[in-house]
Amino acid sequence: MSTGSANEAAPVEATTPVVRIGTRASRLARTQTQTVADALTAAGLRIEVVPMTSEGDRNRASLASLGGTGVFAAALRTALLAGECDAVVHSLKDLPTTPHPGLVVAATPAREDARDALCARDGLTLATLPAGARIGTGSPRRAAQVRTARPDLEVVDIRGNVDTRLGFVSDGELDAVILAAAGLRRIGRADAITAELALDTWPGAPGQGVLAVEIREGDATGTPLAAALAGIHDADAWAAATAERSLLATLEAGCAAPVGATATVSDGVLTVSGSAYRPGGGESRTATASGRPDEAAALGSAVAADLIAAGAGAWITG
Repeated sequence: MSTGSANEAAPVEATTPVVRIGTRASRLARTQTQTVADALTAAGLRIEVVPMTSEGDRNRASLASLGGTGVFAAALRTALLAGECDAVVHSLKDLPTTPHPGLVVAATPAREDARDALCARDGLTLATLPAGARIGTGSPRRAAQVRTARPDLEVVDIRGNVDTRLGFVSDGELDAVILAAAGLRRIGRADAITAELALDTWPGAPGQGVLAVEIREGDATGTPLAAALAGIHDADAWAAATAERSLLATLEAGCAAPVGATATVSDGVLTVSGSAYRPGGGESRTATASGRPDEAAALGSAVAADLIAAGAGAWITG
């Protein structure tokens, strides 16, 4: 695994060109982007963060109705290709699995917590929520997981940023919401977590907890930006994310599909597990494969093939 940025910032020359990093304008997105900006500043670059608004931020319709995959990334990618910024930072789980023409993911920093987290009233957990409790999520995967684990709960489709979703609970409109543990920790709201959902029984979205720094292909080699990004790239995070996203691509599913995946690297072995859920709940299928990190894409595809052979293909709506 490659190492991150140096402990002490390198001196930045006043004549060094400014690298503009595009980001969604939400608190979480800006916080995530700032971690990358700080690392690149420590590597000797001059950084300017450029907030932008995506269609996913403006439109409060369900993610499935908006098209799911790529709804948060499109505006950033358009701005990057137009030269309005020099790099963009995404939550990797929000990116389509197909590479975008003219762009390349140049770095994936070390992965944060990949788990989902329950944020419930009165310290309740998924097991202790009373029958009929209202639990909010905007994710079809999480909705299917809830309906499979607790069919007696009412799933409510919600949108909004992290604070808005937590507000549904504190205001009493909902009994609980499910959010990504990584996002809650990144903005200092880990105090809202009442239960962390184990990956072996509740896998997260493919790529969850991984940030992706995307740049133009022409800047990917021989530039100060490319060199600095190589210094913050984490090989294990990339291998795990590659396997999980390969699984999703082989299923021909998008980020709105009821599919969870978990990949980890330990002692040089990459283990990939994927689960698919019947959208209405009640059934799931799981498959696992292991191999070398450089086999990540093939391992992810093999797990997806096993899921399809087990009958999960009929549940994937993409």
